[in-house]
Amino acid sequence: MPLRMRKCQHLQSLVVIDPVEHVCRKCMEMGDTWVHLRVCQTCGEVNCCDSSKNRHATRHFRETHHPVVASAEPGEDWVYCYEDEVIRPKAVLGNGKF
Repeated sequence: MPLRMRKCQHLQSLVVIDPVEHVCRKCMEMGDTWVHLRVCQTCGEVNCCDSSKNRHATRHFRETHHPVVASAEPGEDWVYCYEDEVIRPKAVLGNGKF
């Protein structure tokens, strides 16, 4: 029996927000660096990933409850929902399978 994919209501009608800039402002203000960037799909804020020392994207989710981030990295084409722990390619958004 095939595994069922987890459902995520947050991804059903998502229109992807692209990053306005490719920097983690919070890390810059601290004089720190980051590994990868993520874009909040609710407000468009760009933050560093969990591989980065400060993990600003996850902190942003915990503070705001904005559930979905997208990778801002060249060559990466995915979105992730913190609430439902679901990751999907951007290319399949809007097909109703979430």
